[in-house]
Amino acid sequence: MTQYEGFANIYDILMDDVDYEKWVSYVMNIFKYINVQPKSVLDLACGTGNITIPMAKLGYDIWGIDISEQMLSVAENKSRMQGEKIKFIKQDIKNLNLTGSFDAIICACDGINYVLEEDELLSTFQRAYQLLNGGGIFIFDISSYYKLSRIIGNNTFVEEKDGIFYSWENEFDAASSTLTMVLNFFIPEDKLYNRIEEVHVQRAYKNKEVCDNLFKCGFNVLETLDEFTFFKAHEESERVFFISKK
Repeated sequence: MTQYEGFANIYDILMDDVDYEKWVSYVMNIFKYINVQPKSVLDLACGTGNITIPMAKLGYDIWGIDISEQMLSVAENKSRMQGEKIKFIKQDIKNLNLTGSFDAIICACDGINYVLEEDELLSTFQRAYQLLNGGGIFIFDISSYYKLSRIIGNNTFVEEKDGIFYSWENEFDAASSTLTMVLNFFIPEDKLYNRIEEVHVQRAYKNKEVCDNLFKCGFNVLETLDEFTFFKAHEESERVFFISKK
């Protein structure tokens, strides 16, 4: 099953422990930290809009991009219910084809880890560069090589939330630097359970690989930060935020 298609409708239940307000606040603090005041923002791999919608409420002219039609449908319904008019577009971040231009582009919550090949990473960065206005800012995070290979890799997790049981089996392949995650969800329906399986693959990038590709596209890398701080990322950072400028 295509990633994020099968469980789009329960995604927000499973992710209710993620502090999206913290993510939005951190992005706002990054803007202040590097002294920029963007008005137009492109949110790549926006999912169900948990960052897109709060940023729209803050007054940003923001578009949301995601490859999953089902996730975008949830995001669209949520935005309408909250009185926000946001342009959500189904596209692959590796092959963006948009007519607009933006002051800032963001990509949160591992979106870049789903770009599996280095040439595709370069293509993603090239298109982001082209879509930015002069002096525009590109902010994104990755789950680090350390996290995917040492913490999540080759481990299995089982959890229950609001009656939904799920297992998460992981296998890290050092040769390709990829983590394969097999997720099984058991959703109660009457007296039975509906089982949904999805297979997700993420690429574990080292910070230098990411920076080298940003440089190739013309970006100036301003910072590589340890998650939700303004301290430089280190070898055991589990999430790394990259801040680059056109």
